[in-house]
Amino acid sequence: MGMGMMQKMQREMMKIQEELAKQEVTGSAGGGAVRVRVSGQLDLLGVEIDREVVDPDDVDMLQDLVTAAVKEAFAKAKDLQAKRLSALTGGMKIPGLT
Repeated sequence: MGMGMMQKMQREMMKIQEELAKQEVTGSAGGGAVRVRVSGQLDLLGVEIDREVVDPDDVDMLQDLVTAAVKEAFAKAKDLQAKRLSALTGGMKIPGLT
C-alpha cells in the first residue's frame, strides 16, 4: 500500500471517527424503563430511569437493568463502528481499527 493510499485512509478514518462521535445509539432494559445513550465513539451521553423502577428495597434489580441497558448500548455502538470501518477497509481486518 503506497503512502498516498495510507494518507487517504487516515483522512477517511478521521472523518469516520468524527461522524461516529456525533452519532447516538440507545440501549434499554426493563421494557424501556432504563435507557442509556452512547455515542458511536463509546462515550456515555446519558442515563434515563423511569421512576417506577426505583425501588429502595430492590436496588439489585435496578443495577441489573442499568447494566443490561449499558451493555446493549455499547454493543450497538460497536456494531455501528464495525459497519463504518468495514466500509473504509472493504472488509479487511486491520489491527487496531476494530
